[in-house]
Amino acid sequence: MEKSFFTALSEKLHGELLIDDLSRALYATDASVYRKLPVAVAYPKHADDIKELIAFANAHKVGLIPRTAGTSLAGQCVGDGIVVDVSRYFTKIIHLDEVKKQIRVQPGVVRDELNQYLKPYGLFFGPNTSTSNRCMIGGMVGNNSSGTTSIQYGVTRDKIVGMECILSDASEISVGALKKDDFKHKQALQTLEGALYRFIADELGNKETQERIHEEFPHPSIHRRNTGYAVDELLNNNLFGTCTEDFNLSKLLSGSEGTLAFTTEVTLQLDDLPPAFSAMVATHYHTLEDCLADVAPVMQHSLHLCEMMDKVILDCTKNNRAQLANRFFVDGDPAGILMLEVKADTEEELQDQLDSLLVTIEKTGLSYANPILKGADIAKAIELRKAGLGLLGNMVGDRKAVACIEDTAVALDDLKDFIGEFTQIMKGYGQEAVYYAHAGAGELHLRPILNLKKSQDVKLFRDITTDVARLTKKYKGSFSGEHGDGIVRAEFIPMMIGEENYQLLKRLKTTFDPNNIFNPGKIVDAFPMDESLRYEIDRQEPAVETLMDFSDSEGILKAAEKCNGSGDCRKSHTMKGGMCPSYHATKNEKDTTRGRANTLREFLTNSDQPNRFDHKELKEVFDLCLSCKACASECPSNVDIATLKAEFLYQYQEKNGYSLRSKLFAHNTKINALGSKMAGLTNAVYNSRILGGILKKVSNVAMERSLPEVHNVNFEAYLEKTASTNKITKEKVVLYIDEFTHYLDVGVGKDAIALLCGLGYDVQLFFAESGRTYLSKGFLKQAQQLAVKNLKQLESVLKDEVKIVGLEPSAILSFRDEYKRLCPNNPFVEMLANRSLLVEEFLALEIEKGVISASDFTTDAKEVKIHNHCHQKALSNQKVTFDILNLPSNYKVSIIPSGCCGMAGSFGYEKEHYQTSMAVGELRLFPTVRKSRSDTLIAANGTSCRHQIKDGTDREAQHPVSILLEALVV
Repeated sequence: MEKSFFTALSEKLHGELLIDDLSRALYATDASVYRKLPVAVAYPKHADDIKELIAFANAHKVGLIPRTAGTSLAGQCVGDGIVVDVSRYFTKIIHLDEVKKQIRVQPGVVRDELNQYLKPYGLFFGPNTSTSNRCMIGGMVGNNSSGTTSIQYGVTRDKIVGMECILSDASEISVGALKKDDFKHKQALQTLEGALYRFIADELGNKETQERIHEEFPHPSIHRRNTGYAVDELLNNNLFGTCTEDFNLSKLLSGSEGTLAFTTEVTLQLDDLPPAFSAMVATHYHTLEDCLADVAPVMQHSLHLCEMMDKVILDCTKNNRAQLANRFFVDGDPAGILMLEVKADTEEELQDQLDSLLVTIEKTGLSYANPILKGADIAKAIELRKAGLGLLGNMVGDRKAVACIEDTAVALDDLKDFIGEFTQIMKGYGQEAVYYAHAGAGELHLRPILNLKKSQDVKLFRDITTDVARLTKKYKGSFSGEHGDGIVRAEFIPMMIGEENYQLLKRLKTTFDPNNIFNPGKIVDAFPMDESLRYEIDRQEPAVETLMDFSDSEGILKAAEKCNGSGDCRKSHTMKGGMCPSYHATKNEKDTTRGRANTLREFLTNSDQPNRFDHKELKEVFDLCLSCKACASECPSNVDIATLKAEFLYQYQEKNGYSLRSKLFAHNTKINALGSKMAGLTNAVYNSRILGGILKKVSNVAMERSLPEVHNVNFEAYLEKTASTNKITKEKVVLYIDEFTHYLDVGVGKDAIALLCGLGYDVQLFFAESGRTYLSKGFLKQAQQLAVKNLKQLESVLKDEVKIVGLEPSAILSFRDEYKRLCPNNPFVEMLANRSLLVEEFLALEIEKGVISASDFTTDAKEVKIHNHCHQKALSNQKVTFDILNLPSNYKVSIIPSGCCGMAGSFGYEKEHYQTSMAVGELRLFPTVRKSRSDTLIAANGTSCRHQIKDGTDREAQHPVSILLEALVV
């Protein structure tokens, strides 16, 4: 299509229209196995923009693919037309009616954020997907999402009161419950809306059609039914049946995957918040058969949750940093676990429900362990289950658990037999599938493990899907329970509901959308399920040489391919965690872990450059990455973008050269070392408005930033003097004086020496650059040289099994992280990783052993608020800082629920990044600090974090060791 067409369209839109290669590549995939390159990406600002897009689509015969968070597993969100992303502007909560318990929202409102808004009113929106912290109401309506709570609160379709939609002729309609007379009035309209109601009346009013629908569609007891268009649901009203419910077209539009109309508003029916008291029984089983056999008996109870995890999922959690702690309740090596939650308004009622449930469990005698979880432990267990989808993407290599048959739902009484036959089918293919999810709803997410880069497995992909479709039909089940038909299952709809019913769906689609502009290729006239796959089949993969070692992922390309598109990185700053702080500030897909991984995969795979990293698009997607490493732990697939960025920067700069500013920041330690010899003069220059301004201008540093002062301290002399005045009674520790402590935050280094000596430790100092400045700017050769040098110098310390304690998280934790990739064959690298500790980790261990106690510290009362460094959150934990600052018995300590501070080393100093840096700080950190009382101590263990807090709030933050030193009374 000619560029001039899009130029003309762009001029008519108040939102944005993007046709560049990067934007199109970013939206070519979702969380499915498919890839379709769109012709453009649109961010409509309001309904008029959508009308313009519809007019353009009709005129040029191009499809419109609606999209919110893009976490579709079936390929609903990909297409070769215009992707219409409403997640940027259609995000308003419009009106809450507390009396009716109804709320009107736009489709880009995030489900969990909606419930945060509703909580003070005692209300919530019940359907709850595993993606609830980023999935949006529009996507939930499109898929008729269900989630863990459906057995108690129903599916999305059950909760829709009405909708505001734009039809394919760009006319606006309101959809809601209609009395018979109102329905007749709609029929009489000489508009497209009228034609829709006439079609429905004529087609569904036919008794033979009704009987055929009842005969062929999934069993009505399966409430997770999303196969094709929900014409079976349209029969359940006073127009076509004995039901007293009024007709509501929303029942049809929910689950239609944006193929019938474009939704601009949704009115939802809400529920009262769940009962306050809850308990979970996690029943463990030696066999999958026993696990499934227990589902029907336990579902006789009023469960709020009946979820299943199998051994494959549980094994995946063993290697995920964020999920290891959530495995606390797993006993032994179960083949399957059922998570059974009961809720009540009082402790007494809860105990009665729990006792009754345990009687049933004991009567069947199928489980071998039944731990009972309460309080925060329930949330941890649920988090473990919810992570299952993303964790499946963490399998090393090209064989993955593929979403194709993962959405089958059958009647509860049929579940065990259905799975038995399913298992036999899979054995026939030599497959050991993955089983998890919503057992209480008769739905398990079943996945074969396939390599879709190979033609033989692509054939298996079709063959297995076909056989399971036949099996599902045999049990009158739903082939699409909650994930939708999309591309992967739409092809099988005629088999599932019969050819005549399928022709009815085609006529329905044509009536709604005669030019087939709304999400074409989905539900009817489907794209082939084994074409347009994410990877080219039987292609020789490019060999991509790297300096860092990516053998744990079988190379950097497969490290990028680990991203399965589940979109955990699209959660906002209001959710738990800190992944993708730049996305929090910009809301751009390119600033997500998914966006960066997909772009890297795209260009490494399809590049025609000798250096496959040499693409400006890659430079653009990595530009706002703060290298916070949150993705390394929070991404279920552990896609470590910070490491991928370091390798990219190295490769790109090797081809295109290293800028002056990058050189200045990378070699900053050498500059600081020189400056410290004349510290007074250096600082005078830095603080001078004229000379400091010239330095900033030359190095392209933001004028708003203060340059950190340098210092010259003889730490060895200070240690000798301090140790001589203290009684040394405890073990030897090596205090690592890193490049930041050595020349910039010298006070922290002195405080650490004083604290450790004051507590009786035999302190030895180790001075060295960690290489962090080189890593952050892509100077990998220099970082590698430093790693080799440091490993050599530490050999004797490591052999003596002495702990190495560090103050700056980004420095000491590089010993545990990047050094393994820089020096993978060094015999001491693993030993260094195991011996290197944050000072907080070391002190927390000493507290645990009883070596340090509250008696060593003041009894004065103080309030302390902690902001921890991103690398600590990703590679260690925040609790160690919390624990050590709680040593003084009357200190009131809390952790600020902040993500990244926004500084991220040199990032926040760079002129073009300053605004983003401060925007990130303003999300959570700055407001919390400003609201703190003036006498509240702000703890921050990162040098960048302390500088950012100072620049953003004018408050002085202290390293935890400095706070503890002030409290020391020994």
